[in-house]
Formats: sequence, C-alpha cells, structure tokens
Amino acid sequence: MSGALLAGLLGDLADEGRELDDLVTALPAAGWATPTPAAGWTVAHQIAHLAWTDEVALRAATDPAGFRTDRDAAGPDVAGQVDATAEAGAALPRSGLLGRWRAGRAALAAALAATAPGTALPWFGPDMSAASMATARLMETWAHGVDVRDAVGRVTPTTARLRAVAHLGVRTRDFAFRQHSVPPPAAEFRIELTGPDGQVWTWGPEAAPQRVTGPALDFCLRVTQRRHRDDLALRAEGPDADRWLDLAQAFAGPPGPGRPARTGTRS
Repeated sequence: MSGALLAGLLGDLADEGRELDDLVTALPAAGWATPTPAAGWTVAHQIAHLAWTDEVALRAATDPAGFRTDRDAAGPDVAGQVDATAEAGAALPRSGLLGRWRAGRAALAAALAATAPGTALPWFGPDMSAASMATARLMETWAHGVDVRDAVGRVTPTTARLRAVAHLGVRTRDFAFRQHSVPPPAAEFRIELTGPDGQVWTWGPEAAPQRVTGPALDFCLRVTQRRHRDDLALRAEGPDADRWLDLAQAFAGPPGPGRPARTGTRS
C-alpha cells in the first residue's frame, strides 16, 4: 500500500467531513430535526450515524479482536443496531453530538495513518486495508452528506473526491451481484465517468462490450443508492451492465430498498 495513496485518501476524508460539518454547524437548532430521505432519520440521525460508524471503524483499526467480538455478538441484525445507535445519538445535545463526531473523525484518521502496511482490518464485509477503510469512510460520509443536503435544499457538488467513491463502486460490482444471489459476470466491464471540469475517469478494458458511461456524480449517487436509476444520466451497454445498475451497492450489509424515482428520465 502506498503511503501517498493513504495520505491522499485521508486528506479527502477530512475535507469531506469538514464540509459537512460546516453545513450542519451553520443550521439553526430546528434544522437538525429536518427529516432526510432516509425514512425516520433527521439531520441529527445522519450525523449520529456517522459518529457511530467512525467509532466502530476506530475499534476495528485499534482493537480488531474486540471489534470481531462485538460484531459477532450483535448477530445478523445490523440494521437494527444502526437504527438504535442513530436514535440514541440524535437524542444528544447538538454540541455534544458534534464534539463526538469531530473527535471520532480525528481519532480514526490518526489510527489509519498509523496502521502498518499490509494490515487487514476487519469490517462487516471482507477485511480491508487502511486505504480501503479510508475509502469506505469517505463513501459513507459523502453519501450521508447527500441525504443532509437533500433535506436542507443544498446541491451536492461534483468534486475530485468522487473518484474514490466511484472506484469503490466499481470494485464492489461482484459484491452487489452476490448480495442479490446473482452470479457475477465473468468478464470485466468498461466504466467511463465524467468528473469535474470534464475529465473522464476510466476502469476496465477499453474494448469491453459491457459498458457503463455517464456523469461521475450520477454513478456515485447510484452505487450509494441515493437516487433511483431512472433519475440519472447513466447509460449501460450490454445486459450484464444493465443489470448491474439495478443492483449496484457500494456499502456493506444487506441490499437497501433504494429511493423512489423522482422524474423517470432514464437515458
């Protein structure tokens, strides 16, 4: 694992967290009770969830045996634990919740930076490297930031940080198929996504017949299940690529219900 790669990811993670922090800090107290697109979750629930998952990731990085014990004791009801911890965190005073989230972000970044190369960190899915953990935390911070921005009427910008989120979305292709009990395709896909300033980010063989193309923002919204496919300007060529866009999931855990279509403008 490249130290420069990890440092860059941790920098992106810090920037993503800071931007969301600035947004929610500027909200009036009543704004924290604003419902978000996640059923039953307010802005406060979203921040509480990020605070808890950062703490759980810190446990995985600093006490992997203890993390595994807690994970196994919790059993299969991860969704129930997620909701319970979000509810408990959302009940905290705003200043206390913000302080907890900030402390957890800083502690996790320091722990990941200090992780020895080659170390496999446990998680709710496969074990991962420190760089992969940083990418996963970036993806989740960004995705829950989308929920918060949607709730308070802010536009989610396209930034260079989306490249890491898109990369995770590409790498979890086979995982997404398996989560739906569908055998993953044997062949690689070609992915071409347009990032900020018009640059194109690519994955897979250039001549692959199965392809996904479109805006990087739309792809990231899809693989995090923040938008229905029909509302995005993504184009699939080939039946397997088309099926993938229906099943795409970059996060650990069971498949989510997704979001209802808003406009139904599938390309």
